[in-house]
Amino acid sequence: MALKSYKPYTPSRRHMTSPDFSGLTKKAPEKSLVKGLRKSGGRNNTGMLMVRHIGGGHKRAYRIVDFKRDKLGVPGKVVSVEYDPNRSARISLIQYADGEKRYILHAEGLKVGETVMSGPDAEIRVGNALPLEKVPDGSFVHNIELVPGRGGQMCRSAGTQAQLMGKDGPFAIIKLPSGEMRLVPRQGMATLGQVSNIEHDTITYGKAGRTRHKGERPTVRGGAMNAVDHPMGGGRGKSKGGNHPQSPWGQLAKGYKTRNKKKVWGWMIIQDRRKGKVSALPA
Repeated sequence: MALKSYKPYTPSRRHMTSPDFSGLTKKAPEKSLVKGLRKSGGRNNTGMLMVRHIGGGHKRAYRIVDFKRDKLGVPGKVVSVEYDPNRSARISLIQYADGEKRYILHAEGLKVGETVMSGPDAEIRVGNALPLEKVPDGSFVHNIELVPGRGGQMCRSAGTQAQLMGKDGPFAIIKLPSGEMRLVPRQGMATLGQVSNIEHDTITYGKAGRTRHKGERPTVRGGAMNAVDHPMGGGRGKSKGGNHPQSPWGQLAKGYKTRNKKKVWGWMIIQDRRKGKVSALPA
């Protein structure tokens, strides 16, 4: 999917780019797979602000996407490729042989009219979902399950894909886009191919209004605040003395390790995405 540029009649317009949506085949979503979506504004159920810089934005309807791909052994036809405002990837509308319709993440190269299938007996083809133990080593996959049956949780954003490096006992070894290598249960499902909309990360928004349309509010540097508002605030001019870079609540921002090594997932990471360190496989 190509990017569209604009005639620079304003300074912000000069470098602005946006997707041309040429690969989409249907504009209106399937009504049976859409539900309302309320905005949180970054607040929890008590009204307390939990996440800053969230609010406003264009109204959206949520598309119910099938991340589990649990329609086993039933072939489905790709009816359309559609835009989803809730994610960076495109979605495909699939109509199965029994008449049921579902949305799935659109895989790069999958075309309208082609057939997809899920299950251990599915072909090794882009868009098909299989257990990792049935996927050949070296294949690229996305929408990977961390827990079998829970649904895909990894490699779901635009242009992402992971490589299946091999299998070791009850686990499969995958290399994620970050460079991290980790173990996942080999019974977990994964979809073959790469997530669509590969050029998403090269988009230049050009003006602040486009991020406001996304629901992102302005972010003010801590050093630009007063001392009562932020640990790094205060001082005359651009003062950088005093505290180390940290959040408004005092958590260090550079070099402080926040990953809890006691959690069950820690030992499943073979190679850390930051260090490139390889640990021994579990016995």
